[in-house]
Amino acid sequence: MARRSFRRFTVIVIVFVVSILFGGAAGMVAGYLRSAPSLDQVVFEQELTSYVYDVHGRRIASLYRENRIPVTLDQMPRHLLDAIVAIEDTRFYEHHGFDVRALLRAAWADVRRMLGHEGFLQGGSTITQQLAKNAFLSHERTLARKLQELLWAIQIERKYSKAEILETYLNEIYLGPGVYGVEAASRYYFDKSVSELTLPEAALIAGLAQNAGLHSPYRDPEAAKRRRNTVLLRMEELGMITPEESAAAREAPIVVTDTRPARNLAPDFVNYVISQLLELDGIDVNTIYAGGIHVYTTLDLDMQRAAQEAVERAFGNPGGILARATTTDANGLRQPQVALVALDPRNGHIKAMIGGRDNDQFNRAVQAVRQPGSAIKPFIYTAAVDNGLSPATVLVDEPFEWVDPFTGDVWRPRNFTNRFSGEMTLREALEQSINIIAVKLLADHVTPRQVIDYARRMGISTLVTEGRRHDAVLALALGGITNGVRPIDMAQAYGVLANQGVRSTPMAITRVVAADGTVLYDFSPEQEVVLSEVTSYIVTDMLRGVIERGTGRRANIGRPAAGKTGTTDSNHDAWFVGYTPELVAAVWIGNDLPSPMVVGGTPVGSGEAAEIWGNFMRAALADTPPSDFRKPASGLVEDVLIDVKTGLLANTTCLMIPRTEMRREIFAAGTEPKELSPRCHNPFWTPDQQEGLIRETDFRPLLPGL
Repeated sequence: MARRSFRRFTVIVIVFVVSILFGGAAGMVAGYLRSAPSLDQVVFEQELTSYVYDVHGRRIASLYRENRIPVTLDQMPRHLLDAIVAIEDTRFYEHHGFDVRALLRAAWADVRRMLGHEGFLQGGSTITQQLAKNAFLSHERTLARKLQELLWAIQIERKYSKAEILETYLNEIYLGPGVYGVEAASRYYFDKSVSELTLPEAALIAGLAQNAGLHSPYRDPEAAKRRRNTVLLRMEELGMITPEESAAAREAPIVVTDTRPARNLAPDFVNYVISQLLELDGIDVNTIYAGGIHVYTTLDLDMQRAAQEAVERAFGNPGGILARATTTDANGLRQPQVALVALDPRNGHIKAMIGGRDNDQFNRAVQAVRQPGSAIKPFIYTAAVDNGLSPATVLVDEPFEWVDPFTGDVWRPRNFTNRFSGEMTLREALEQSINIIAVKLLADHVTPRQVIDYARRMGISTLVTEGRRHDAVLALALGGITNGVRPIDMAQAYGVLANQGVRSTPMAITRVVAADGTVLYDFSPEQEVVLSEVTSYIVTDMLRGVIERGTGRRANIGRPAAGKTGTTDSNHDAWFVGYTPELVAAVWIGNDLPSPMVVGGTPVGSGEAAEIWGNFMRAALADTPPSDFRKPASGLVEDVLIDVKTGLLANTTCLMIPRTEMRREIFAAGTEPKELSPRCHNPFWTPDQQEGLIRETDFRPLLPGL
């Protein structure tokens, strides 16, 4: 009786323990299934490559953590599907998520290897299990994770067809550096779509699934060929291809593209685009690098290449001063550095951008704040013309000094040549970049604060007017300012003159489209009238002379263009900013840590910047017919003959004025001279009483051609 009771108790205990074990196992299984993500998450939350396009729709960059281009199963050739199944999961169409035979075979191979026999570790995972594994953030090799992977694979097989599983796997699989999925791999290795793959190419890609690094055709072509041929022999063994097809494919050479798709053709510009995207609501880093968005930009890839070639030409000439000046700093960056940014002044579209010579993270075109030197002078002359002065206004280039009323310190600015030229018109002073005249304009005609106001309205964002150190001082005339200016701001500001007084805010992005085709953002130019058409045209006409006769002659491109040089003291910075009606570009050269750019006593100056500008503009506008700057419909008085020494009227009968000292000039209506130059006295006529002008047709021309 006692023995029966003991047996009954033992049975009850065993049943209880087994129930607990099975219940625990069932609970664990249920827990794993509840915690496992669905295949929908894998399909719809795959990281997608985003693309950046130029203004003509050409791809300039791919943005990704995982470069993936989803395609459907019917876009993949049959021999690719067969190759993957043959080498990765022979019984894919027969099992229900896991393959017992494969597991046993892999286990036996692993045991043999541990006992000292040759062979490779085998995983025994089916395609479905691999898909399950790829869905987990953690890839640790633990029993719990392996069990979860196995259980999820079973669930996947129950819910989805083999075609859906295979398609997802082939879009998910890692096949090379940053390359995920068979479409991205086809483009990376063969520069073609997956639908165009030949049998040998498909077998090579299938062979990469197990270890893309070990079998890379770029890293080890022989290893890639051996792996490809293993795939082909397996396909032959399974009857997927004939022995003849297998033999022919195994004899085919490994031919991969010499020029793998460039991830980024304009790195500085694309980084700028990314910074702009991150300022938009609803777009974050994950959207940019995994959301599959399409970003349409203003960049012109042809102009970008022209900019790159112009910079490379300048620094790559072994006998040129920029090549001889080049050194490498402590950070491994080449010095001097360079920046170039080009805009369409009519809408603000950024057409080209070079942020430096080494593709580092510092974009000098938009981030560098450097002293402008004489490139600041057009803002002074713009303020002067807009306040009643004219190109014919005469000032005296002579020694000048200014005494600080608080400290008694004396400031004596000097010209670059250390010489003085006496009387000269504003046009001549700007063409020759005469410092004294610019200082006198600030001292006697327009105030520094007025000039700062004009510069700000035109697009300069870095000038300082408050605090102990500010820019509202006479030294502004020489470009000596507290912080400096940015190349992109200089291009924008000069663009106002090119665009009849309308400021166009620089823009890089025109449209952002989601992966499903939804338009997320659509941008239009931001513009504002900040200057009169007449003032813009007159200053532009004066700046044309800088290129045609003045300090910017190395920027002459054989078509209507205007611009200004700029070189700072000790040659720390060199600039050229210039424009045509269609394009404005700013070029800066300098060391990142400001220091003199001098080679063997020869300084690097604005001439080098002007040459880069000229070479860029010639190439960028090669297919654009030349056009002249548009004249204002009204408010402009043209073709007025003046005496350049007095700024007053001259005439062809003025025998006392040398021909070289007469010029036909333009004026804003109301600013043209009314008086005859005293060097042109003639007792036989006087100015017209109504208009105050002398009509040349009343006299016999004595100086033909004027």
